[in-house]
Amino acid sequence: MNAVHWTAGTALALSVAASAITAASAQEVTWAFSHWVPPQSEIQVSGFEPWAQSINEASNGRIQIDIYPAQQLGAAADHYDMARDGVVDIGFVNPGYQAGRFPIIAAAELPFLASNATGASRALDEWYAQYAAQEMPDVHVCMVHLHHPGTLHATRGPVAAPSDFAGMNIRPPQATIARMISLMGASPVQVPAPEMRAILSSGGADATVSPWDSLRLFGVEDVVTHHLDLPLYSVAFVYAINQASYDALSPENRAVIDDHCTPDWAERITTGWDHVDVAAYERMKQDPTQTFYTPDADQMAAWMAVSDQVRAEWADNARAAGLADPEAALADLEARLRAAGGAYE
Repeated sequence: MNAVHWTAGTALALSVAASAITAASAQEVTWAFSHWVPPQSEIQVSGFEPWAQSINEASNGRIQIDIYPAQQLGAAADHYDMARDGVVDIGFVNPGYQAGRFPIIAAAELPFLASNATGASRALDEWYAQYAAQEMPDVHVCMVHLHHPGTLHATRGPVAAPSDFAGMNIRPPQATIARMISLMGASPVQVPAPEMRAILSSGGADATVSPWDSLRLFGVEDVVTHHLDLPLYSVAFVYAINQASYDALSPENRAVIDDHCTPDWAERITTGWDHVDVAAYERMKQDPTQTFYTPDADQMAAWMAVSDQVRAEWADNARAAGLADPEAALADLEARLRAAGGAYE
């Protein structure tokens, strides 16, 4: 009799446990994904939205990613802390908006590093996977990628040599280029991209450092009409997931998220954005109201001299932050970029 009761009890317990496991596997999750670019940006249209939709489909509808653009949930520079503190579940982070805080990934901000955003993003994502837990332990780093290389755009010219920018106030896109601006004899004016038009149109800045389509997107094509015709820099973007949100996922749902945090997705998200930026460059080259300046050999040597100093300072900062061999780490990144077809040439 006791054996029969024990068996029945065990069966009931197993049934309850099985129901709990099924419920956990079928867990429905709604996450807030916050960014700070306009909703019509190509990175949202052909990047964020297909990515979120793919997550929803792969989870059979269990995971819903709600996208909040244009700083609706917080300022651009705060997105890492917003993800860390659970204000959002996923934050689209520009690490360079907080100077000195993330010195390892700042390697991706160095001048004359990348030639595009597709292969280069795949390479960067693979490279930073070695350091993400060390540098960003407060969040779960999903993936990282770049935008198409941008350059300097000014309200007046000429702007072919570093010395041409001496005395200007310039809006930098990240901390590394802010330092480069200082070395050029100019003054960095730190405002995020959404505030670009206000500061340029008011005269608070004479130039901005931006990718090409951003000039249209943030409404400054009519303000900065003089352009350095040189792929100068890029920006690293981090998809930072709140650690508690990630840990609370069922194993089945976590697998879906992990499958969407990959070098392949880093490349896929940036492909459309890359193409749009190339098209914006070509369109502006045909616009008679826009003036382009191509450095000659001496001017190019001056750019490289400034770049060398910025790279040396990056290595010092990364070493101070605990990166044992920054020169080897940078060489590794450049080798990965070459292998992926994304290196500066």
